Amino acid sequence: MEAPRRALVLALMPPLAALLCAAPALAAEPPERVITLVVYGDDPCPTDAGKQEEIVVCARKPEAERYRIPKALREKAEPMGGPGWASQVAMMEQAGQAITPNSCSPNGSYGFTGCTQAMLRQWYAEKRMRESTGIP
Repeated sequence: MEAPRRALVLALMPPLAALLCAAPALAAEPPERVITLVVYGDDPCPTDAGKQEEIVVCARKPEAERYRIPKALREKAEPMGGPGWASQVAMMEQAGQAITPNSCSPNGSYGFTGCTQAMLRQWYAEKRMRESTGIP
C-alpha cells in the first residue's frame, strides 16, 4: 500500500512545485482598481472590457429594491433617554386624577365632593336636551 502512495506523491511533486513557485509571482502584481457595484434585477454586470488591471465585483439585488431608500436609512433609531419629562408628568397626573378632590371617587381624600358636581352636570345636560327637543 505504501508504494502506490509514494509513487503518487512523487508524481504530483513537480506540478505542485511549479504552482508554488508561480504563486508569489502572481500575487506580487495586484490589480490597479477594484470596482464594486450593485446591480438590480436582470441588469448585466459590467466587465473589465479586456483590461487586466481592474477587478469588477457585482452584488445582485431584486428589482423591487431599485428605487427604495437603503435599509440602513429606512429604519428610525430609538430615541435616547426614553420619554420626555412632559409626557411623564402628564401620565402621573392622569394616574392620580381618581384620588384628587372633586373626582367623584370612593378612593382618596375628598373624592366624594365631585359626585354632587357630576350629578348637577348630568341634570343640566338632560334639561338642555329636553328643551331642544320640545319634550316637557
